[in-house]
Amino acid sequence: MKTGNIAFMISCSALVFLMTPALAFFYGGLERRKNILNTMLMVICTMGLASVIWVVAGYSLSFSGQGLVIGNLNKVLFNHVSLTKGPQIPEALFAFFQMMFALITTAILTGSVVGRMRFSAIFLFIALWLPLVYFPMAHMVWGGGLLHRLGSIDFAGGNVVHISSGISGLVLAIVLGKRREYQLTEYRPHNVPFVVLGAGLLWFGWFGFNAGSALGANALAIHALLTTNTAAACGMLSWMLLERVLHGKPTVVGACTGAVVGLVAITPGAGYVSLWSSLLIGTFVSPFCYFFIGVIKKKLALDDALDAFGCHGIGGIFGGVATGLFADPAVGGKAGLLYGGTHLFVAQLLSILFTLLFAGLISFIIIQIIKRFIPIRVSENEEAVGLDQVEHAESAYPTFMGLDS
Repeated sequence: MKTGNIAFMISCSALVFLMTPALAFFYGGLERRKNILNTMLMVICTMGLASVIWVVAGYSLSFSGQGLVIGNLNKVLFNHVSLTKGPQIPEALFAFFQMMFALITTAILTGSVVGRMRFSAIFLFIALWLPLVYFPMAHMVWGGGLLHRLGSIDFAGGNVVHISSGISGLVLAIVLGKRREYQLTEYRPHNVPFVVLGAGLLWFGWFGFNAGSALGANALAIHALLTTNTAAACGMLSWMLLERVLHGKPTVVGACTGAVVGLVAITPGAGYVSLWSSLLIGTFVSPFCYFFIGVIKKKLALDDALDAFGCHGIGGIFGGVATGLFADPAVGGKAGLLYGGTHLFVAQLLSILFTLLFAGLISFIIIQIIKRFIPIRVSENEEAVGLDQVEHAESAYPTFMGLDS
């Protein structure tokens, strides 16, 4: 066993784990104070739920077998998963690292439905979404399944993590319907310092997310580290510039959002594109996401509450296309369109389209089935009171109750 690789991957796994509570702070700060605890619990419950499902069957269904769409159950409960042997690191450590991806992916989609969805409904949705959407996506992309055979590439989760969770969140938001005051009042973040804390910890954790996807302490991990930070920095600066030009002043929330979309966009190509390409990817993803959130979302009246699709879905799509365009054979061995790789570019487009259709359709079916058995949305009166009290009988700020109805 190469102990250096093992130590590196344990550290990266811990960094990715940190991203889930970081997202709880990011989402919690963006939401109204009467819903912060509910918002944060929807995120952090995945740390328990997804971990257990992954150990029981998730890893096996994602990375065992040769199926086109889904794996098999040969490694249920980590049966036959070695603690000492594996291609680059022990298989058990690889399985643990991948578990962290399942946690953050399911957490991302909850941002679309905060403030109006019953906790029991989102909990059940996540429990079904993992085996029906996430595990097949992981297998098809990273486990040798359909999208891998198609020739598409996804270094750390453009399709598997961001596009799948983004489109699923959007579908949930559409099925649930708009919040009671949507387009009648302005929803403002109640705690911007929490947003900064969450974004900073997400950026920190993303180093493990992308660099760890090299699966060893090697040159590729260093390259992914560099492209990740560069794209995030450019995404932040680009968003701030947009706000300065369009509104006269940059905002803290905008800067944090720009950093996140930069991180999202570089994820599929962090180990495939050159460093100069990451400058362009981070710079140009912000205008795409900004335009969707500021124009398309409003025009279509899509109540994607915390812009899970606007940031992760659109950012993931942009990143996947950019990977097909800029993939440098000198970096990851794959040639994008810029280097004559027409097949890769087409494969990227097809894989993105497939992910949108597959994750969106299955998510729609799941929530329609759940609706038949339990109510998925709180009442208008309960929404007015706030989900912290209604769903959990708790209050994050007791002295402020009633001030943001």
